[in-house]
Amino acid sequence: MWSKLPHIVLKYRLILIISIFVLTGFMAYQARDVKMAFNFNTAVPSTDENFKYFQSFKEKFGEDGNILVLGVKDSSLYELENFNKYKKLNETITNLDGISNVISLASLQRIVKNRDNRSFDLVPLMEGYPETQEALDKLLEEAVKLKLYTGQLLNPENGATLILVNMEREVLNSKGRNDLVNEIKALGEEFVADTEIELHYSGMPFVRTIMQQKTDKELRLFIVLSLSITAIILFLFFRSWTSVFVPLIVISVVVVWVLGTIGLFNYNITILMGLIPSIIVVIGIPNGVYLINKYHQEFARHGNKPKALSRMVRKIGLVTFITNFTTAIGFLVLITTDIKLLKEFGLVAGINILATFIVSIILIPGILSYLPSPKKKHLQHLEFKAVGKFLGLLDSIVHRHRYRVFGVTAVILGVAIFGLTKLYSVAYMVDDIPEQSTLKQDLYFFEDNFSGVMPLEIIIDFGKPKSTINARNLRKVDRLEKALDPLENISSPISIVSFAKAVRQAFYNGNERFYGLPSPSDRNVILSYLSNRSDDSDFLNSFVDSTGQVMRVSLKIADIGSQKMDSLITNVVQPEIDKVFDDENIDTAVTGSTLLFVKGNKFLIENLRFSLLLAFAIIAVIMAILFANIRMIIISLIPNFIPLIMTAGIMGFFGIPLKPSTALIFSIAFGISVDDSIHFLAKYRQELFAKNFFVPIAISNSIKETGSSMLYTSIILFFGFIIFVFSDFGGTVALGLLTSLTLFFAMITNLTLLPALLMVFDSGKRNQKIHPLIEHYEFYIEDEDEEIDTQNLLIKENDPFVGSTDK
Repeated sequence: MWSKLPHIVLKYRLILIISIFVLTGFMAYQARDVKMAFNFNTAVPSTDENFKYFQSFKEKFGEDGNILVLGVKDSSLYELENFNKYKKLNETITNLDGISNVISLASLQRIVKNRDNRSFDLVPLMEGYPETQEALDKLLEEAVKLKLYTGQLLNPENGATLILVNMEREVLNSKGRNDLVNEIKALGEEFVADTEIELHYSGMPFVRTIMQQKTDKELRLFIVLSLSITAIILFLFFRSWTSVFVPLIVISVVVVWVLGTIGLFNYNITILMGLIPSIIVVIGIPNGVYLINKYHQEFARHGNKPKALSRMVRKIGLVTFITNFTTAIGFLVLITTDIKLLKEFGLVAGINILATFIVSIILIPGILSYLPSPKKKHLQHLEFKAVGKFLGLLDSIVHRHRYRVFGVTAVILGVAIFGLTKLYSVAYMVDDIPEQSTLKQDLYFFEDNFSGVMPLEIIIDFGKPKSTINARNLRKVDRLEKALDPLENISSPISIVSFAKAVRQAFYNGNERFYGLPSPSDRNVILSYLSNRSDDSDFLNSFVDSTGQVMRVSLKIADIGSQKMDSLITNVVQPEIDKVFDDENIDTAVTGSTLLFVKGNKFLIENLRFSLLLAFAIIAVIMAILFANIRMIIISLIPNFIPLIMTAGIMGFFGIPLKPSTALIFSIAFGISVDDSIHFLAKYRQELFAKNFFVPIAISNSIKETGSSMLYTSIILFFGFIIFVFSDFGGTVALGLLTSLTLFFAMITNLTLLPALLMVFDSGKRNQKIHPLIEHYEFYIEDEDEEIDTQNLLIKENDPFVGSTDK
């Protein structure tokens, strides 16, 4: 079957090319409505108990990460003119579509005792705009006495204050969130220009918006940069615009297919999904390099273009399919995980990596068949002296110093393993942002003045309706809150207990000395408000469910990293909860998007590790099927394991943590480096049969012929990834730099260690009765290769495909 592929591809090339572009048009149509993912994406599987609990929490209390925060720390804010402008900003934001409510010092609600109705009313602290500085100062003094807001809206020690902007859920998880955040930021910039008072921004909606906008911008930028630098390097190598544009056409087609696949499956573009176009560049360009390089090698030998194209498809086609397949395996194994993000990413990437082979094997020979034959200057790269000298040096090292190669490798491996022991895993909610960035500096502002803005929730289920206002239960919650309040990196808790204390303060005419839980003497009167509250007007609905059975204690936490956060919750917060609520009838849980992020990071790393191991196993099986020789399996995998260990060692020595962005390095790099091994070994097997199973000559010929393609693709991939060091995201910088280094290491090991292992451990002898799969398709002697029957291809005399076959 494989021997017929060149005839099929070349004979029906026009129909196949048209079919590819028709399908591309269909995919472009499917891609028209592809959208960015705006919802909170967690790596925790939907079957996980924490995920289920968080969904239950949202059903009862709504989103926990829906608050955008604006912060100010400037004494001039409390000057009359500036404060009134601040109040105006507050009111303008309140009136924006998509905002449910805004809480700030300028819009405080205080609880007052209504003597006539024997009830409590909510009354604005500031009915209008203060007209004098004295009036403002008096109102501010009253605001400081409202202990409910201390530590939540106001830092009494330094005067820092917040505007808490609550977004509607429908807007939070839609494109409207970005528009709304941009509108709020524009209003803030007007305020800053008018008052010269600095505003700081944070909160989950703001952070998610800025990160998404940066990601979207950088993905577009790096796709353009990667294509541009790839085009430049291709031209420098091949000295032919044809050899530049043909691979880029392939890449462009498959990128459209990627977007079409996302649309066809009704997926959204996540940060992971956005990496796929760059991966397509990684996979597609080497396809083009290997195919075009082989085409030029064949044409240089005999000057017959049909024969050169046929041999290109037959000799490189199967190996290209196998290399694309092994790379696709590295992504398709992600389908076995329980994580939706990884499943979608793995499926789309795997499908389109396989599609890259189909597009390459049809378009590259098909388009080349209609173009003029390569001229002499286009073939000069085959005799590029610098490449020849470098490959000659490697050949000499392999033949004369192979045991030194083993010794140097062993030393490097030992050092890398030591560095590997220093590797650790950590991730941040605001991950990879440069220290000098405004987003990071603003986050520090909120952590320094309010202990952070990341949401953390404690849920307490007392087991009986209306039991949340039971005096004994309130005292327990109060004891928990007092235990948590002094903790570093955690804000003061707020719950129904806070409101109960505020009601008591209001009962005693706002005297701050009475901010505390109702005493036995005043409890019945005060708690009657809480027990008879109106559902449609009660601000307590956010902290107690409709049955009065489940209570929410809300905190904010600093972005201290997944390790410290996990330790804080597991070793400090949870034990305090267990200490207070030792009653078997009371269920408690820590939840929230922050906790899910911490757990999701663990899940992601574990699943990527498992998937990588599964990919190793599957690729080992593929090698076994191809070569039917256990030694060849081991020999082929060793040179590809070592670069991964070296990269992990570098990460350990330089303190680069293992997280989703850096964990992806290993699967990407392994898939690509294995491709080089397969190409080399396929050529080596062919040379063995051609040179009467004499290993040294087979090794030399393989290095000289396949080595140039390996060198070209490695240089392209190195520079294709190294451009990511210009990113604003540390993870992207690490991904680019470390992947480039890994691929460089893999090129060296595949051109030195792999042939050295073959020289020592492969005798070259083959059982003539046993023919591995690779030999069925790849082995034949050059001189006996069949000529192309142009009549069989049904090509007319004036067809440019035939008209350009003369030497």
